[in-house]
Order: sequence, then C-alpha cells, then structure tokens
Amino acid sequence: MPDSGGSRAQRAHIPTSGTGPGTDADLRTGPGADGDPTVPHGDAGALAVDPAAPQATAPAGLPEAAVLPKAPGAPGLAGPAAKAARRTGLLVTLVLGGLTALPPLSMDMYLPALPAVTDSLSAPAATIQLTLTACLAGMALGQLVVGPMSDRWGRRKPLLLGMVVYVLATAICALAPTAELLIGFRLLQGLAGAAGIVIARAVVRDLYDGVEMARFFSTLMLISGVAPIIAPLIGGQVLRVTDWRGIFVVLTGVGIALTLVVWKWLHETLPPADRHTGGVADALRTMRGLLADRVFTGYMIAGGLAFAVLFAYISASPFVVQEIYGASPQTFSLLFGLNSIGLIAVGQINGKLLVGRFSLDKVLGFGLAVIVLAAVALLLMTTGVFGEAGLVPVAAGLFVLMSAMGLAMPNTNAQALMRTKHAAGSASALLGTSSFLIGAIASPLVGIAGEDTAVPMAVVQVVCAVAAVACFLLLCRPWQRAGREAGGL
Repeated sequence: MPDSGGSRAQRAHIPTSGTGPGTDADLRTGPGADGDPTVPHGDAGALAVDPAAPQATAPAGLPEAAVLPKAPGAPGLAGPAAKAARRTGLLVTLVLGGLTALPPLSMDMYLPALPAVTDSLSAPAATIQLTLTACLAGMALGQLVVGPMSDRWGRRKPLLLGMVVYVLATAICALAPTAELLIGFRLLQGLAGAAGIVIARAVVRDLYDGVEMARFFSTLMLISGVAPIIAPLIGGQVLRVTDWRGIFVVLTGVGIALTLVVWKWLHETLPPADRHTGGVADALRTMRGLLADRVFTGYMIAGGLAFAVLFAYISASPFVVQEIYGASPQTFSLLFGLNSIGLIAVGQINGKLLVGRFSLDKVLGFGLAVIVLAAVALLLMTTGVFGEAGLVPVAAGLFVLMSAMGLAMPNTNAQALMRTKHAAGSASALLGTSSFLIGAIASPLVGIAGEDTAVPMAVVQVVCAVAAVACFLLLCRPWQRAGREAGGL
C-alpha cells in the first residue's frame, strides 16, 4: 500500500481506509524493506484495542505514576491500576467542561454589548460585527494549530500556553482604544481559546474508549451546553454595573481561574512514548492520514453538517421567531432556553440510558433521522403546505430538531475519535475546525431571501441534515461493522 505519510508509529495506528475496529492481528506487513506494519485495505485496523478495555493512561487529576509503562502490544492495566486510570472525578469533569464552555462564553457574553461597543469606539456596526467573526475564525483555525502541538508535546503544555495567551488577549480587549485593535485581539482570543476545545476532546480520547467516551462527551455537553444559555444573561448583568469593557474583565478573571485550576489539577494524559516527534510537515502528513480514513472523514463531515443545522437555527431563530411569528424578545429567550434544555436533556439520556444498551451507530442514526424529519416538517410548515402555521408548531419543530442534536453531536465525536488513539489531538482539531467552517458557511444562507420568510432556514437545515445522513451511510457504512460483530470478527 502506498505510504500515506507520517512516522512509522503513525502508519501503524492511523487508519487510511475502512469502517470498523480491528486488532493488532488485523495489521499486515507492507511491502517495504523494513516490514513496517501498515493498515490494510478494507475495514480492519482502525482500532488496536477493544473499545470496552481500560486504557493505560493516567486520568487528569491523577499523578502519572499511577500508570505503569506499557510496551507496544502488551496487555492493558488490570486491577486497581486500571480502575484508577479510568476514574477522573467530578473536578476533572468540571475542568474539561469549563475548557469547552469558555469559547461560547467569550462569544455570547459579548452579544448584549455590541451596540455599546459601536457607540464607544465610534465605529460602524458592520465593523464591530467583525469582532465576532474574528473570534469565530480564530476558534476554527486555532484548533488546527493546537491539536498537532498537543500530539507532539503532550496536552498540558499547549493547553497552559493557550490559556495564558487567552488571558493576555482578553485583558488587552478590555483596554482596546480602537475597533481595529479590538478585532485583532479578538482574533488572538479565539486562536488561544481554541486550545480548550481541542485539548479537552483529546484528553477525553486519552482516558476513554468506546461507549465510555460517548458517555463522557454527553456529560461535557451538559456542562458546556449551559454556557450559551447563561452567557447573554451574565453579559447583561455585567452591563448593569459597568460598560462593555467590564465583560472582558470578567472573562479575564474566568480565564485566570481556569488556568490555575488546569495548572494544579489537570495532569498530563499523553505518555511521552505515544507522542509524535515530527515537525509541521509531519503534522500535515498525520492529518492527511486521518482524512484518508474514509470512516473518520464520514463521521467528521456528518458531525459538521449536523453542527451546520444548529448554526442555521442560531443565526435565523431570532429573526424567524420575533419578526415573522411576532414573538416578544422575552418569548424568544424562553423558547431559546427550552431548546437548549432539550438538547442537554437528550444528551444526558444518550449518555446515561442509550449508550451501552445500543450501538453508537444505531443511536447516531436515529438522531440524524429525527433531525431530518424535524427539518422536513419545518420546511413544509414554512412553505405553507399545511396552511399558515403559527408559532407553536414551528417552535415544536425547532425543539425536536434541537433536542435530537443531543444524540448526533456526542456520538459523531466519539465514533471519529475512537479510530484515532495515537493522533487524538490532530483528529480533535479536524473535527472542531470542520464543524466551525461548515457552520460558518451555512449560517449566512438563512437570510438569503430577505426578512419575510423562514423558508431559507428550513431549506438549509434540510439540505445539511440529508447530507449528514448521506455521509453517515455512504462513508461510515455502519452495517459493515454490525455484520462483522455479528460474525464474531
């Protein structure tokens, strides 16, 4: 098989094709002179460990000495050491949740202050809107940088560096005298804040596998999902006692506190033996190897398209609910909060009840199917097929659509990362960046037909949802894994 790039260790662990987990026995010797193990064609070799087996990595919050060195191919930890290695505790769960919640806080706390920033800096509203775009672009691009860094130097150092830069950039935002300077440091704030998103996912991959990883992602959704709900409320309350600069002061304080917590309690989870030693070129080859894995790419794109459905809702719902269906801002806030609660609640049902009883692919497929049905129902209502639909049925459709995200998003992440044990940082970067970029492309399309119709929102959601299902079926091919498992392979 032609070399897909990366070091010898990477070629042994990064799948380049296939749909299902394999074992070390699935690896076959390639034609090279060294006899390096290479990933076979087809569906074997995606995983080198049993998803249900405990991982030989120290969880965050535990000293690295709690994990014994493990030679390649040796069995995993057993007994008390294995139990300790899988136990992260409430504190570490909150730390990882805080890392994933910090970027949404940085975005949404700032929203109530946009008019005040426009007046204070004497800049056009379109220019001030670029401060949001810059932060979002930074979050997307920063993950591509930090993810490979964490695979090379471990999770802890890049995360602490990112947090320190985030604190400095946020503090300078609070002092920015011009809109141009504010835009620049909002970009830097997003770049640095991306470290929390990408490394939190990578840490989860270091500690967990299989259904346990899906459960943990559902728990993170509970924590990080609260951030978009409370962030505008916090920002509004801050504006009652100070000006818009006070929001960045609060965010600076949050960043300092989270940095100290990470420094004290979040220990390294990637052993030196599992790190990549190459430079930028090697990181790019690693990403190329990941993208060459058809199944990983399928889960990545399916998750990004599901995220685009969410972005379309976030971008269009204030206009649709208030301008078209005549709801008050208070009613919109209530509906937005209920939809967020639905997403979080279904995410917890996914982690606590469904995962472990059903395969991740079945739960994911069901969630994507519900998203498609809800999006089609919204399209039919907004086009008048059922007559003139009022706010209640449209709000019900949005609630079902948003709630089903609690089945789609954690399970696409889990299934993709399950295939990338030895490149979790790079894989996490690709997952995060693709979601942000696909969402950013989809969100402007919801207003393409002006202010008098909600049809563009529904069209974007239907197209993205159907495309997500197509990627899941055509690229991931879950029935092939189910057939192998039924046959005892």
